[in-house]
Amino acid sequence: MAMKSSSLCNPFVSLFFFLLRKLAGHRYHRGRMAVPTKPSPPPPPLPTLDMLHGQTLVVDVEAWILRPPVSAFPYFMLVAVEAGGFLRGLLLLLLYPLMLLLLGDGARAKAMATVALVGLEEKEVARVGRAVLPKFFLEATAAEGVAAVQAAARVVAVTATFPRVMVDGFLREYVGVDAVVGPEVRSVGGVLAGLMDDEDADEVAAKTLRAVFGDDLEAARKKGAVGLVGPASSGRVHYLLCPYYCKETFAVSETDTRGWRPLPRDKYPRPLVFHDGRLAFAPTPPAALAMYTFLPFGIVLVVFRIIAFSFLPYRVCFPVGALTGVHYRLVAGHEPTATRQGGGGRLYVCNHRTLLDPVIVAAALGKPVTAVTYSLSPVSELIAPIRTARLTRDREKDQRNMAAVLARGDLVVCPEGTTCREEYLLRLSPLFAELGVDVNPVALDTRVGMFYGTSTKPGRKWMDPFYFMMNPRPAYRVEFLPRAATAPVDNGGRGHSIDVANRVQRELGKALGFELTGLTRKDKYLTLAGNEGVVPTAPKNH
Repeated sequence: MAMKSSSLCNPFVSLFFFLLRKLAGHRYHRGRMAVPTKPSPPPPPLPTLDMLHGQTLVVDVEAWILRPPVSAFPYFMLVAVEAGGFLRGLLLLLLYPLMLLLLGDGARAKAMATVALVGLEEKEVARVGRAVLPKFFLEATAAEGVAAVQAAARVVAVTATFPRVMVDGFLREYVGVDAVVGPEVRSVGGVLAGLMDDEDADEVAAKTLRAVFGDDLEAARKKGAVGLVGPASSGRVHYLLCPYYCKETFAVSETDTRGWRPLPRDKYPRPLVFHDGRLAFAPTPPAALAMYTFLPFGIVLVVFRIIAFSFLPYRVCFPVGALTGVHYRLVAGHEPTATRQGGGGRLYVCNHRTLLDPVIVAAALGKPVTAVTYSLSPVSELIAPIRTARLTRDREKDQRNMAAVLARGDLVVCPEGTTCREEYLLRLSPLFAELGVDVNPVALDTRVGMFYGTSTKPGRKWMDPFYFMMNPRPAYRVEFLPRAATAPVDNGGRGHSIDVANRVQRELGKALGFELTGLTRKDKYLTLAGNEGVVPTAPKNH
């Protein structure tokens, strides 16, 4: 019995000593105590900007440029919705829990790329990467990473998560890297198959070497570069590649990045004046789920709000809109008089935020106005509660048409020529100042939380007012500024009209706190759509 009791106690005694040894930090092998393990050497300190000055950098996008933790889902969701539509985005959202449960990080990124990209035109995905994604990438960018990039002479950015077509525009145009190496998506006849190519370490190393040094790979290995990588757990690519071409490697840890700061807007390497896309928020899984849950109610809101603004009297449309969440603020300022001296209407000049700008000005005035525009879809003309007049881009003809409209009543013009979402004012066309009448500047600002009410995508602009009205709580701010006197054209000519336009721009910028630019509609469309934004239309009044 004693032997049996001892054998029963042995396992417990062994377990006790095993736990004791673990707590003491020792390892035992075959009954003998091994020497204590040596602590791993501390990682080398991160490089200073002086150390990086004039160097060639190979930088890990996910570890150094974007603030960790980096979730790829919002960016694939943006591509799915903006390039493929809301149904494709819904499919990605429904499949994401399974991907999260069954797949590792690398396989999950490939699966999201397949769902988001398969069947899309490569040029459309590239447009989204150039016009839509930079805003959201910049909001997740680390100030420390951008400072390192700006200190170097040449930078090659390497990503293991995002297809190159998604990040190339952001990294080159807004961060300032010289080359981008990342997974390529297979395509057939310009249509993406959605499958990212599997490349081994040697293939990616050779591609990166050529991006850094050219085709002489042996000379490249002798020259070397400085590698900025993430922790070993962040991905296979950079730790496999750096020995090929990096003379020195710095690995950032989670502790290092914990205190990294978001990149302030005024520190962007390139100002974000223009961006496109419908979604005004980063579609994380919870946020995307909230959006899709809200959409049926949003459609009902759109119908009700459009009816209210189209058919109800001006004095009641805003109170009725407020009941549905529309926030409207009229800033106490200089109320214009009813008519101008000598008869005819008054000329209101406002900055351009959405297609609803003239409607909002009319509601603020409590009386009908006429709006002039270069291009307006038939749908927008049909639902517009105010009169509209088309311009033809023929300067003399447009001036005569505007003068005729102004002689019959009040006229609202948006001389920027196109909308701008951010806090910038584009250059004002001086055409309004050549009419020889005093100008009433109107400062407008908008706020949205879910959808943008502007777009440069061909064939979709007619939906702009609907998207703005689909926001849960869209907001408009209106401020009438002091009247700006203008001299007749005969006294000053075109030079005087340009001075008047610049003066009005300064007053609008001062009232709104917006930055003034010399950019135009042409610059916007070249940046976002790759064209000059000219839509030929025939003149039409109604």
